[in-house]
Amino acid sequence: MPEQLALVTGSCGLVGSEAALFFARNGFRIVGIDNNQRAVFFGPEGDTSRTLETLRSQIKGYRHENLDIRDREAVLALVKELKPSLIIHTAAQPSHDRAAAIPFIDFEVNALGTLHLLEAARRHCPESPFIHMSTNKVYGDRPNSIPMKELSTRYDYDDRSFEGGIAEDFPVDQSKHSLFGASKLASDVMVQEYGRYFNLPTCCLRGGCLTGPNHSAVELHGFLNYLVKCNLEGREYTVFGYKGKQVRDNLHSRDVAGFMLEFSRAPRIGEVYNLGGGKDNSCSILEAFQLVEEVTGRKMKWRYVEEARSGDHICYYSDLTKMKTHYPQWRVSTDLDQICREIAERYVAAVH
Repeated sequence: MPEQLALVTGSCGLVGSEAALFFARNGFRIVGIDNNQRAVFFGPEGDTSRTLETLRSQIKGYRHENLDIRDREAVLALVKELKPSLIIHTAAQPSHDRAAAIPFIDFEVNALGTLHLLEAARRHCPESPFIHMSTNKVYGDRPNSIPMKELSTRYDYDDRSFEGGIAEDFPVDQSKHSLFGASKLASDVMVQEYGRYFNLPTCCLRGGCLTGPNHSAVELHGFLNYLVKCNLEGREYTVFGYKGKQVRDNLHSRDVAGFMLEFSRAPRIGEVYNLGGGKDNSCSILEAFQLVEEVTGRKMKWRYVEEARSGDHICYYSDLTKMKTHYPQWRVSTDLDQICREIAERYVAAVH
């Protein structure tokens, strides 16, 4: 069997680096695309240079392309040269807060960059699975229209039809997405369309809070990692609205890569999956404070701002039924406590 080659965009980001390492361990040759745009978006704290060093040291024969996916000709030429057997597209402008300040760059990276890769795949490797990291922000703030109940430490759905979370048929229209959510929705629909129109094996993974120790977390992106970082450094964490009871589901990037492998082995046409930790791996900010304090033994310093972030979800966790039905081999293997421990241990090791 010829050697398989995976092209990973955003290879120095959280999910991209995890996917690169994971697929390398599973026998793939890896070519990564990343131009450290995260440092441009978020400043020095977002710099991913150290992750690139890790990829080069841990992946035999790793090839890195310092390429901007907005550069159409460069993308087309690289895919034509490589004809990869798998494309994992994680490169993005990832912050819905940041997008409002850089709308052109946000749309060019998230929507246009995805189109460049899709067209390159259609021309040069149409049988290769194309896995796109989308986001739950494609649903905008529509999940906030579900009846909610307020509990002591969190909000939750007060509608039994959402007991297991948000499924993939949840509406995306008539809601506020943030400009980031809108640009990602454009790319999400395009990935589906290339699948359905051209019969390509594509899927959109609508991620919730994807996390893990490799995240270069900042306040505007990387909820759980940034929270742990603040706790260990004694920094004050700011809670924006909803009494700190807003709920997110969390999924380790290792489990994200595991699902990607399952899809690559049995790809489908133009599919969509809500990729998260599900209800069992969900927590509110208040619950996250308690969890992190138990892991580190340090009290959380935080302040409350009454104004919620525009378009923010009051409660969101993914219904994993479709994922588990299509790919029964896959499961969430890392619980919240273990995720927090790994993040804390990596941070302490990096500092010392």
